[in-house]
Order: sequence, then C-alpha cells, then structure tokens
Amino acid sequence: MDVTGTGGSFLRNRRFDSYFNTSSDSSNVKEPQIITVKKKEEVVFRPKAEKEYVDDEDDGWFCALISCVRIVTCFVTMMITTLIWALIMVLLVPWPYERIRQGNVYGHVTGRLLMWILGNPIKIEGTEFSNKRAIYISNHTSPIDIFLIMWLTPTGTVGIAKKEIIWYPLFGQLYVLAKHVRIDRSNPTAAIQSMKEAAQAIVKNNLSLIIFPEGTRSKNGRLLPFKKGFVQMALQTRLPIVPIVLTGTHRAWRKGSLHVRPTPINVKYLPSISTNDWTADNIDDYTKMVHDIYVKNLPELQKPLL
Repeated sequence: MDVTGTGGSFLRNRRFDSYFNTSSDSSNVKEPQIITVKKKEEVVFRPKAEKEYVDDEDDGWFCALISCVRIVTCFVTMMITTLIWALIMVLLVPWPYERIRQGNVYGHVTGRLLMWILGNPIKIEGTEFSNKRAIYISNHTSPIDIFLIMWLTPTGTVGIAKKEIIWYPLFGQLYVLAKHVRIDRSNPTAAIQSMKEAAQAIVKNNLSLIIFPEGTRSKNGRLLPFKKGFVQMALQTRLPIVPIVLTGTHRAWRKGSLHVRPTPINVKYLPSISTNDWTADNIDDYTKMVHDIYVKNLPELQKPLL
C-alpha cells in the first residue's frame, strides 16, 4: 500500500489502530534530496549520500509560520477528539473490551487526522502483515511515531506506557479508560507484575500489543539497544512479533523543535516472527536477533553507531 503527496491526497482508506511517547533529531543531519522514481505507480523516496543532508533549522519565517499553524491545529484537533472519546469511554465503563475497541477507533481517527494536518508524504509497505493478532514493535524517534502507531495498528490492540502518562491532560485519562497498560519504571518488581497481568489479559481477550522496544525515544534518529520486555511478553503470550520500521520521522519533527518539515516518511511492516518455540533461556539471543533485523532494514543514518 502506498500513500503519497501532501495534504489530504496522501491518506488512503485502510483499517485503523492503537497508540504511545515523543522526540526527534536536532543534530547536524543534512536534508535529503528526494529522487522520485515511478515504478508501477509507486513513488519511491531515496535519500542520497549522507553528505547531502543539511541542517535546515532555519527554513525561513514562512515555513516556520506554516509549521506552527499545523502544530496548533494538531493540538486543537487532538483535544477535541480526545474529549469526545473520553465521554464515550465513561459511558462504556461496564464493558472493558468495548473500551479497548473504542480506544483503537479513537487512535485511527485521531492519528489519521493528525498526519493529514502535518502533510508529510507517506509510503506504507507490507500491509499484508498488519492485520493479525501479534506483538507489534516499532523504533521510536519522533512524536510523529505515535500518530502513525495510533492510526495503523489493528483494532483490539493495547499499548504499554510509563505510569506518568495519566497526568497528560485528557489524553492520559483516555489512555487509562481505554484499558492500556501502565508500568512503573522506577519499580522493577511492580513493572514485571504489570507485564504479567497484561499478558494474561491479552491471552484471555484475544488482543494484540504495541510496544517500543527501545524503551525511549532516540535523540538522533539512530536505533537504540532493545529492552527485553517485548521478548518476555512474547514468551508469556506466544504471539508472533511483527516489526514496524519507521524511517524519516526523526527528520520530519526533531526533538526539542516546533518545526515540522514535509519530509517523506516510510512505514514498513516486516514478516511476522514466530515465537512458538522460544525458551526463557535464550531471551538475550532473541532480543539481539530482532534488533539485528531492524539494523538490516534501516537506512545508514538510522543504524546504530558501532
């Protein structure tokens, strides 16, 4: 599936889904020169050599103004949709699974609207792997990652976030009402217990899971080491793992910046990884194996430094 073009033209109908975090790159990274190659009506974005990327923090006052308008519009839109779905969630308090489903619908609608407002050209690949029960994982470099994950993960998916998310106005309360999982990073024992309870709920209710295995946002767009939580969840649920590789988001919205650029973004679902024969003795090996898959599929500027 391929979605390209700015504004309303890039968003194409598809099944929607879930959510999560934030950041982006402010390093001296040079802006990509985009080469458009038409092949079977696909637009392929190919960044040229690393030396051609430039730090374009100063794009002129007009671009900065448009960026601010887009960010403010995103914020207002998100507050409106969050308030609407919060009211729906309150009415659905007696029905936990229905709240999860409505949380996903909220993510589909809100994430898609926010990406339309931002106007980045988007290419989506591997959608044949995107609609199954699984543990979905994604690299994380930008606030835009959250919008994409909200939009593109399937219905019946729950997320895992730090417990402090409840203090985010409206959004945090909606997150809790939607039955997503919160963990206390400062208390490993409590965090492990929360993960066990989440795994039991996922199995019992036939749910999927979305998680950022790095555990935090990359500051420069390069892949960070993976935490072991997603492997432990796979061992407890026996769900396959579906990697989602995001490229370009760290240039579109950089950490500490209020300037969103119309940088092309690529979302690629990779084939699912079976976990049926995984054992607890090899957690480190499985973590490294999945990390290596990301390294193989990321562009040079997003690979970890050796």
